Amino acid sequence: MYFKQDPEDASLVARSLAGDTEAFEAIVRKYERVLFRVALRMLGNHEDARDATQAAFISTYRKLGSFDADLRFFSWLYRILLNECLNARRSRRTHDPVTPEMALAGSPLDALEASERRQRVQRALLALPHEYRQVIVLRHFAELGYDEIAATLSIPSKTVKSRLYTARERLRELLVLEKAGT
Repeated sequence: MYFKQDPEDASLVARSLAGDTEAFEAIVRKYERVLFRVALRMLGNHEDARDATQAAFISTYRKLGSFDADLRFFSWLYRILLNECLNARRSRRTHDPVTPEMALAGSPLDALEASERRQRVQRALLALPHEYRQVIVLRHFAELGYDEIAATLSIPSKTVKSRLYTARERLRELLVLEKAGT
């Protein structure tokens, strides 16, 4: 399944290829938050996620001339980010848990409980096999629809739905097991 190029993305890519650096900066601004959220959920570490996101944009800039304009730009960009995340995971020996910012509202106990809950979810996400983690991250953190996930991962929508169901079940099991262990 292929999605046609977003006209804004197509214009920005064309302008970037013509040497307009502001156009590429617009691409970065448009996608940096979603790519960082995806990288954070894939890697579980803020620094690694920042590095992977930055490396993905550098690689995108270098490879922009090889982009196929018939395909969706975000899917291509996501694949580059995914490769950067895989490289980061291969090169990293230990797992550093995510240290999210403390909640601003509520009591200190509420903030502590929220932080612990986020850390449990992050540990469970990192324990999922890669293909299940991808669909969870793209659906719930990048907020993509099923068809967008299918296009991004180059798999059928039915496979997305199946993997998402299995991923949610496994995530639930992992969270129940962890809660029982505490």
